[in-house]
Amino acid sequence: MKMTEASQYKAAFKLFDADIFTENKIVEIVKGATELNIPIFRANWKAVASVNGGLHDPSVLVFNPEWGGKENKHHGKFEYPSEHGVKRPENEEDIAYMTVLELGQLIRSKQITSMELTEIFLKRLKRYNPVLEAVVTYTEELAYKQAKKADELLASGEYLGPLHGIPYGLKDIIAVPGYKTTWGSKTFKEQQFDTEAWVYKRLKAAGAVLVAKLVTGSLAYDDIWFGGRTRNPWNIEEFTTGSSAGPAACTSAGLVPFAIGSETAGSMTYPAARCGVTAIRPTFGTVGRTGVMSISESLDKLGPFCRSAKDCAVILDIIRGKDPDDLSSREIPLKDPFSVDITKLTVGYLDDAEMEVVHVLASKGVNMVPYELNYTVERVQGILNFTMDVDMLAHFDEWQRDGKDDEYEAQDQWPVELRRARMVPAVDYIQAQRARGKLVKEIREGFTVDAFIGNVTDWEKVCMGNLVGLPVMVVPTGLTNIWQPHSDDTNRRTSVTTGIYAPPSRDHIALALTMAYQSVTDHHKQRPPIDDLGPGDSIPNPPLVEIPARRFYL
Repeated sequence: MKMTEASQYKAAFKLFDADIFTENKIVEIVKGATELNIPIFRANWKAVASVNGGLHDPSVLVFNPEWGGKENKHHGKFEYPSEHGVKRPENEEDIAYMTVLELGQLIRSKQITSMELTEIFLKRLKRYNPVLEAVVTYTEELAYKQAKKADELLASGEYLGPLHGIPYGLKDIIAVPGYKTTWGSKTFKEQQFDTEAWVYKRLKAAGAVLVAKLVTGSLAYDDIWFGGRTRNPWNIEEFTTGSSAGPAACTSAGLVPFAIGSETAGSMTYPAARCGVTAIRPTFGTVGRTGVMSISESLDKLGPFCRSAKDCAVILDIIRGKDPDDLSSREIPLKDPFSVDITKLTVGYLDDAEMEVVHVLASKGVNMVPYELNYTVERVQGILNFTMDVDMLAHFDEWQRDGKDDEYEAQDQWPVELRRARMVPAVDYIQAQRARGKLVKEIREGFTVDAFIGNVTDWEKVCMGNLVGLPVMVVPTGLTNIWQPHSDDTNRRTSVTTGIYAPPSRDHIALALTMAYQSVTDHHKQRPPIDDLGPGDSIPNPPLVEIPARRFYL
């Protein structure tokens, strides 16, 4: 396109109140709109706009993923299993890789204090962060204050539950007073909020100890942030992918027992799979989002990264519930996953499912059947992109108009997408929501099993699952040698995972199936080789760091 043509387009942009771009940017926008937007417009028109009157395929602009049917009553708290006979290991490394329930038993039986546990995890965070680039802010002062309170409460006979005194990390799109909430972006790296995010309130009330704000990709996109790019503990030459980069990497490396991340489109599933940790992307609306940076009100979800499915169940139980300031949050009627009789379940498996999971669950009495996902809606990724990008632009309109997108850490990401989003007409945004409604209907009608197993990072499934609001467990199923290894003897590995998908508000089924699988396998217990990468591999010499009352060369 010649610049004279770009000048003509600029005049047209004025009709959208969007004559804010340089001619070079206009060339880029027109190219993207021609190649990407128009085919999506046409597919959505074909799907939902052939009948006048709007009586069919209503918009899901106000999104509720419930599939109807018999109304379920809200169920009480889960009955957590007891971890009897847990003994404190002599080695701090072994302590760091214990589950939340195991650590909780150590604290409750007074074999370890929350102050000691907090110190162990702060040491590990400071030791490995120079390699992983996974921490934005250490909340050290707050952590020791919360740990001290937890120990004092226990000494007085008050026990708050399985998270009493347990350290954890939050993705840095979640606001905590007194600390920066940077959104991973140099544009916002100094901002602070007085707001306590709802999920932080829930964890604080349960006695958990916040030790760090962990990396989010800039404005919750991918793993690039203003301080660098977060690495995968299983292979430090590889990056985490997905914006919940810090929570995934830190949980994988034993730097926190659990962490809270978020997903709009793959930001939990991708880094969890890459880093080999167990995670649940819950049903949309399960966890309140007050105090959390928003991309899309109808897609954003919060969930935990953990050592095991048991831990995921515990954390989800504590953070779920109706947030009065989040219109999309609801009292999701989850049953207790620890009491599900899996032998009464029929579970499908797709062609790309990890068959070890299928065989293990079949051996435990689950009725396993071949399954296919069938729907007619085309360009599912396009529907998601329209929804996410337009909503995101609405939240960062001023940012774009002020030219702050020129400062963004990865110019081929949000800047390009949000400039293109400026050219999505309202009618086509609504048509995309109607097409999304049709997709929800078709998935609901074709969901003839209690759950299904399939690839968790297949992009079509990521887009479909997020649009429909399906919960999914990310399940580690093994390790393979890395592609093109650094040396023949390297210990670096590639994590292999699968997904267990359930209908909306049936998260307990996915949790129960994952717990059953993990009860007889140990893939989720493996530790990445950060200290022993193998001959010819090394990590940078870690710096001297200060820990209260002690000094360590790490």
